[in-house]
Amino acid sequence: MNIPEASIKKMDSLYNALSVVSEGNYVYITDMAYNYSRWSKRAVDFFGLPSEYMENPGDIWMENVHPDDRVKYAGNIAAIFDGTEDGHEMQYRAKAADGTYVFCTCLGTVIKDENGNPLYFCGTIKNHSNQSYIDNVTGLRSLYGFFDDLKSLFVRKKEEIILLLGLNSFSNTNDMLGYTSGNQVLLKVGKLLQEIFGKTCSIFRMDGTKYAVIARKLTMDEVRERYKQVQNKLTHDFMLGTRRLNLSMNAGAVYIDNFDISEETVYACLKYAFYESKNKHFGALTVFEDALSEDSKNSLERLSVIRNCITEDCKGFFLCYQPIVSASTEELKGAEALLRWKNDEYGMVPPMQFVPMLEQDVLFPELGLWILRTAMQDSLGLLKRYPNFVVNVNVSYVQLEKTSFVADVFQLLEETGYPPQNLCIEITERCRLLDKDLLKNTIGAFREKGIKIAMDDFGTGYSSIGVLRDISVDTIKIDREYVKDIETGQVDRNTVKSIAHLARSFDAKVCAEGVETAGMRSILNDYDVNTLQGYYYSKPIVAEEFYSKYQV
Repeated sequence: MNIPEASIKKMDSLYNALSVVSEGNYVYITDMAYNYSRWSKRAVDFFGLPSEYMENPGDIWMENVHPDDRVKYAGNIAAIFDGTEDGHEMQYRAKAADGTYVFCTCLGTVIKDENGNPLYFCGTIKNHSNQSYIDNVTGLRSLYGFFDDLKSLFVRKKEEIILLLGLNSFSNTNDMLGYTSGNQVLLKVGKLLQEIFGKTCSIFRMDGTKYAVIARKLTMDEVRERYKQVQNKLTHDFMLGTRRLNLSMNAGAVYIDNFDISEETVYACLKYAFYESKNKHFGALTVFEDALSEDSKNSLERLSVIRNCITEDCKGFFLCYQPIVSASTEELKGAEALLRWKNDEYGMVPPMQFVPMLEQDVLFPELGLWILRTAMQDSLGLLKRYPNFVVNVNVSYVQLEKTSFVADVFQLLEETGYPPQNLCIEITERCRLLDKDLLKNTIGAFREKGIKIAMDDFGTGYSSIGVLRDISVDTIKIDREYVKDIETGQVDRNTVKSIAHLARSFDAKVCAEGVETAGMRSILNDYDVNTLQGYYYSKPIVAEEFYSKYQV
């Protein structure tokens, strides 16, 4: 073995960090310079591997991968080590120590130094035949136990309140105390939840630093009061040994009184309410229906129907297109693809009533790829008359954080024959919450291919000059909030002028959304805006109407 002892210690530290949030999955980490790795002891025992520490682990693990899956596995690992891929998300079969094959999902990523050189390849392997119902850190029932209990609740048609809770900035706690103490914190928080919510409630350790509660026999007022007790204890009176810690928590809740929906729908709504608590309500308990700005009547049932449509080849979904025109000549330059859904029972449902919740669902990436494929297919016919036509497609942060997303988009371009230079990916505001290196690498891969990038809704939400400094975009889209009063408001005029000037300094073009009158168009032309979009030119229309309008 040629690897220095110091390198092994560094690798062990990272291994311990991953183990804290592995949620029962097998952890592995490889020092790429020495091709030397450490694997979970449970993985070693289950798969009959030589040792927790192994040289050339890829070759050793290859022997366990099913022969039919080896080509795919080997190609991906080779791409990671030659630097053409930064990680993987793979599913394959692996041989257990008893000779049987089990289905596994492997998630991995490359950690690089400040100069972009690869240091470690690390991740987790989920053994789908070995889903533990007890969390090994807290002793609570796990995510799998949660779904089992949720199914039981549905079978019994028992009305209950479900909560999803999570600690904030837990990595800081680990950095300060070390990972062993971090596990002790997670254990103690679980006990605190059990004490405050009481014996009638069920407590679960979910992924990472999240917990769930099935608040049996409690009213919503009682749930709110007990959550406040938890928050107060974490903030003012949480001790680890002799050390007082200051912790904070977020929480979302869903009241279940409709049993014609799926457990996955409930979980997606829980996560939506949780992130509303985290991002908009400073940790206050956020109830799912209260988090919706529109009429929330039957919202869970409706969302369940919409979700199920994704599994039925995206039945009921369709795209509308709103033209984007030249500010100076009003000639067609492109269009933004906008998702819609309708059926006979619910009619047309606005996207804001289902997209934010579906973004929390494991099915959303499938819908996202359908949107991209459909937009490319619909736009192909326009290129004969408008060869420079660009279709803009919004992508979710959920899609961008998938390691396979770039490859998926490239495959769609190949399948449809759509030119990459005629596609523009719009980054929505939540995408800016992603790790900057991930966002930078993903966008860099798209731009290298010729795909254009637009920053949507600039000036709202999480957008910032810092993002523009770190990543390169082709277009900045000025949010309609800064355009709608431009005819009467000097402040909005100054804002548009400033954004346009800022865009120039980053070598980006400017598109103004929400243009509704000739007067707005005239004013925007004074501020060096390149393209315009809004009802003055057209409402969003289906592909057939778009073709007819532009005589294709």
